[in-house]
Amino acid sequence: MNPTTSKRRIRIFDTTLRDGEQAPGGSLTPEEKIRIARQLVKLGVDVIEPGFPISSPGDFAAVQAISRELQGVEICGFARAVKGDIDAAVRATADAPLRRLHLFLSSSDIHIDFQLRKSRQQVVELARSMVAYAKQFVDRIEYSPMDATRTGEEFLFEIVEAVIAEGATIINIPDTVGYALPEEYGRLFRRVRENVRGGDTVEYSAHCHNDLGLAVANSLAAVQAGVTYVEVTVNGVGERAGNTSLEELAMAIETRKETLGVETGIRPEEIYAASKLVSRTMHMPIAFNKPVVGRNAFQHEAGIHQDGLLKNRSTYEIMDPERLGIPRSMIILGKHSGRHALRHRVGQYGVTLADDELERLYARFKETADAQKTVSDDELIRLIGETTARVIDRFAVRDIQVVSSSDRARVASIVITDHETGEEQVYSATGAGPIEALTACIKQAIPLEVEFEDMELHSLSSGEQAAGEAEVTVRVGEALYKSSALDQDVLMATAKAFLSACNQALRAHAPVRVPSTSAASAG
Repeated sequence: MNPTTSKRRIRIFDTTLRDGEQAPGGSLTPEEKIRIARQLVKLGVDVIEPGFPISSPGDFAAVQAISRELQGVEICGFARAVKGDIDAAVRATADAPLRRLHLFLSSSDIHIDFQLRKSRQQVVELARSMVAYAKQFVDRIEYSPMDATRTGEEFLFEIVEAVIAEGATIINIPDTVGYALPEEYGRLFRRVRENVRGGDTVEYSAHCHNDLGLAVANSLAAVQAGVTYVEVTVNGVGERAGNTSLEELAMAIETRKETLGVETGIRPEEIYAASKLVSRTMHMPIAFNKPVVGRNAFQHEAGIHQDGLLKNRSTYEIMDPERLGIPRSMIILGKHSGRHALRHRVGQYGVTLADDELERLYARFKETADAQKTVSDDELIRLIGETTARVIDRFAVRDIQVVSSSDRARVASIVITDHETGEEQVYSATGAGPIEALTACIKQAIPLEVEFEDMELHSLSSGEQAAGEAEVTVRVGEALYKSSALDQDVLMATAKAFLSACNQALRAHAPVRVPSTSAASAG
């Protein structure tokens, strides 16, 4: 890189496995932590905080295993300003090729008075003595005055100066309760550096919570104030409203790096895989409108936007989803969609429409879209067949039956029509749950090796008459295929979506040859 155009490197400190796991319901087993840690290394993070070693035998084992296995990444042992915590963190990270200890102790009056029940001087002396104790074992010591953004500046300066004097090498100024505004947070780093003896000899780290939705903005303010590290979690998971979102911060820097003058080592192509892994493992769905990785982040329904995107992606997208490892499905068909988008989607199914056919399909499409929130892939394929007397998908679900029981395997049977042969076939299978049993039935009909990759179920309205939307992703080899279906019966919606995704895979491998007369009778 040309030295005159080089950018300052921001190090990404990932605390998904420690602070992120503190999200209610987000507990992880040691095996799950190791699996996520491996993905974090692929993602390109610089530091991993794998857990809180003193908190449980499982956390200690996870931190120890990750420290032993992962190379090329710094491992951080987390500890309160307590000797027992420090000892556990030292032992757990002993085999890490590169490590630091991260000590924390409250500094705001509200924490000191009501949680610690100590005087300010006692807090300073405790911080000083514990940093000195930790320094015997590890050279790289990070210190966090917890609730720093609600701590008076003078006392913050005093405690930071004390720990630097004892050997702290990294000062983290955490916005523990998400209270700060960006200009306040950035200024705080500058003030500490300017007013603390030794403040210009250490590195700085930012740790923000998202209670007011400002975690990423505050972290960027800290970046502009000169921090070296930003502490993040995948999908922004964490206490209460969560932490700074790794993917949002990384892509904000990547997208605006010329303006910010900084860069990270994050590999964008691994972002989506990391996001999905954390979401599934923690059982925490990603909000539809979540920036970067949410379902709607690169999807567009408005006709004007769809028209612009089909002409040039950059008209309404500032990032390339495929570069992030996200399958491209930018056009969502709904009542706001126009003819251009409809023709484009139909073309993706290998169908070319005459102008009069497009008008008939568009009229039926609008009627359907007005009656429901979106038009699913399964529904659109049905409309094409009814309008043009053609069959797009080789296989179609005709009927399903599922027998459930609380103490035995679920039994499913499904009737599938093969439009290529004109025959109907019944398939049966069992599974631990009804969806497993249904998909096992469908796999018997598909002449490909299909893996069930992912599924989302959503209610599209309230009440007992609500329709369910199933969005299913399947894997064939290295390729992913995603489709959706609607039905008041969520099992039928799942079966239709799964089969529709399988049909997509079949079209990708070979065209479906179905006489138009068969199509007319099948419709």
